[in-house]
Amino acid sequence: MVGLAAMLGTGVFAVWTPALALSGRWLLGALLLAAVVAWLNAASTARLAMVHPESGGAYAYGRRRIGRPAGVLAGCVFVVGKSASAAAAALTIGAYLWPGHERVVAWLAIAVLLLVDLRGVVRSMRVAAVFAAIVLVVVAITVVAGAASVPTDVAGIDSGEGVTGLLAAAGVLFVAFAGYARVTVLGEEVRDPARVIPRAIVASFAIVLVVYGAIGGLVTVLAGHGVQFGPAPLHDIADLTGRAGLPALVTVAAVLGAGGVPLSLIAGVGRTLFAMADAGDAPRVLAVTSVRRVPQRAGVVAAVLAAVVASAGRLSWSLALSAASILCYYGVAHVAAMTLPRKRSVDLAWPVAGLVGCVVVVAGIARAAFGGDLAG
Repeated sequence: MVGLAAMLGTGVFAVWTPALALSGRWLLGALLLAAVVAWLNAASTARLAMVHPESGGAYAYGRRRIGRPAGVLAGCVFVVGKSASAAAAALTIGAYLWPGHERVVAWLAIAVLLLVDLRGVVRSMRVAAVFAAIVLVVVAITVVAGAASVPTDVAGIDSGEGVTGLLAAAGVLFVAFAGYARVTVLGEEVRDPARVIPRAIVASFAIVLVVYGAIGGLVTVLAGHGVQFGPAPLHDIADLTGRAGLPALVTVAAVLGAGGVPLSLIAGVGRTLFAMADAGDAPRVLAVTSVRRVPQRAGVVAAVLAAVVASAGRLSWSLALSAASILCYYGVAHVAAMTLPRKRSVDLAWPVAGLVGCVVVVAGIARAAFGGDLAG
């Protein structure tokens, strides 16, 4: 449930419209590619975590195994990527809660969640699990009702923006898998973690992949029947069904699912900035905590960065920036994993494949961005 709560946030409600515009009929192919890259990233970080059981992720791994510049690079792209993720989540709340005023809602959401974070208050794992269960139920109802409401008209669907569009769509969809590694931090809180943690990661990843596959398949079918999707695609599907109350239910689920994302990300980015400042890799002024030991200055900077990205008011750009930055972050992790002692040839093959996947998808996102293929 912790793994599901980490992944069923912004992505399940936001990624489908920009990904469909980029990949067209190859939406499910882009989803599969995103899943493969995400799994390779998880494999490298898991190996590194076993050798270096310390906080900091790729920032710490890169610093320790490659050198300080690599660690600083990982830390910087993590800050940018997660700030963009927070902005995307806030814009998603706006798209479902007050369409046409996404930017205003995003600013308000970021401000409110910053105040919560400054008080040192975070959602418990139990509450996050309840939210994930609600999201799963609402998404299941929406998909089933949508599948029963497919229009009879056939409009066809194009192939998107070709190979570049497929890669860029995979990058956007990659954001929907963000958070899969959060289960690994619970090693000290479960019985028999060597057995439970890997099974939890596999189970949550598999469930999310099935859920996303069902949504992606339905979106592809509906697009082929002439349905046009806006920035709130699940709301569009709910409207299509004609079921009274379902659009409102989807809105509630979207706010619950995406609402907790900026809170955890602002907290995470703030604490990363604090750690970097404490190590001398960021301005020392950020290495200060409140009486409650909350890095308030770093948290404010994290919220400001998210607000700046949200100011553009373009959800697809926020998702693309988040994906490109986080894939660069995992690129550092893959290079660090290549330096680990190897017992089998696959120990080198996996991080090499993961690095290639990250580079190729980032190249696709960059090409789509500069080519103007990213929809608003």
